[in-house]
Amino acid sequence: MIDVWSVREDFPILKRGVIYFDNAATTHKPLQVINAIKNFYEFSNSNVHRGVHKLSIEASKLYEEAHEEVRRFINARYLEEIVFTSGTTQSLNMIAYMLGLRLSREDNVVVSIMEHHSNLLPWISLSNLRGFELRVVGLKNDYTLDYESLSNLVDSKTKVIAITHMSNVLGTIVDIKKISKIAHENNALLVVDCAQSVPHIPVSVTDIDADFIAFSGHKMLGPTGIGVLYVRKEVQEDLKPVFVGGGTVETVKYVDGRFVIKFLNPPWSLEAGTPNIAGAVGLAEAVRYLSKLGMDNIASHERRLTEYFIRRLREDESLSSKVVIYGPLKTEGRGGIISYNIIGSDPNVVATFLDTYNIAVRSGYHCAQPLHDYIGASSGTVRTSFYVYNTIEEIDVMVEALKDFIRIINT
Repeated sequence: MIDVWSVREDFPILKRGVIYFDNAATTHKPLQVINAIKNFYEFSNSNVHRGVHKLSIEASKLYEEAHEEVRRFINARYLEEIVFTSGTTQSLNMIAYMLGLRLSREDNVVVSIMEHHSNLLPWISLSNLRGFELRVVGLKNDYTLDYESLSNLVDSKTKVIAITHMSNVLGTIVDIKKISKIAHENNALLVVDCAQSVPHIPVSVTDIDADFIAFSGHKMLGPTGIGVLYVRKEVQEDLKPVFVGGGTVETVKYVDGRFVIKFLNPPWSLEAGTPNIAGAVGLAEAVRYLSKLGMDNIASHERRLTEYFIRRLREDESLSSKVVIYGPLKTEGRGGIISYNIIGSDPNVVATFLDTYNIAVRSGYHCAQPLHDYIGASSGTVRTSFYVYNTIEEIDVMVEALKDFIRIINT
């Protein structure tokens, strides 16, 4: 169990009195992460893998240790499976182009209607470029993925299934192991957007058997500008880097009128240029912080908050007739993301009203506009998302604020 009041002491920004329920967009940073970044710049700042002087060696060690921390956190088998990027969006674009550029008109890629734009737009662009078919899986009435439909869409021409692990709108958790079985039985590769799952629930890449996963540091107490692309070792040999330059090659020779390039092994061949070293140090510290709390404890804490908030919305008479909840109502198989609307009210107006109570929520499409159209929320939704520092008492304040909003619009 998490001692939430003790945890809150580690987050300076909470002293401003904000009730922060926009954790699906980004999370706050504990002092441990802030200080780790500060200490790097004060005492260890140097470029990595470039020099033989002490500072470079020290910085390189910290950078490589960060890869190892992340490897352990997601239960990957090898350090070389952990590639640092600028975030989930870059990770998903990288893998889409590494895979998509080798597809043809006879091939197809399967995605779901739940996808964040970052796991949708790259495949749309590549489909337009290469001519392969993009197939879209829908949802069942309870907002869970239609696995039967997915199975029927996958065939011998399916090369990739690209899917979210947890919807950033609905909170729906997808059974990745089930999809992995479908993918690999059809010799397809599995790409998983784990931006909303890795920070909130235990994720073992070995267990879910994905070929690629992507997630961001800033959504898991780390700094912005650092993310992860996990690339299963068995598929690395067939991949060609889409970004090349400094730090990716062992040798470049000009022989008999042509250039001969020998790339480094992953992850370094996939990390072109000077990386976000301080960001990696901060991410490693965030991983240590989360590991100390325990991912099972974090998931349990968020499940308790989610269950409580949904119950308040459904059981309070002044709310139940006015609030439409999108996503599974059972906490089993869903994460701490609740999107909803107040009937007849623009979600941006609701969010602005809550801000006057110093409550931060997100409103709009949450970079998932096709999903909003699909679920009948074409004007967007209000999204509340929880994390380790949120409390039941904060939910009570928000519930009262929502009741005040309804009273005002009804007078």
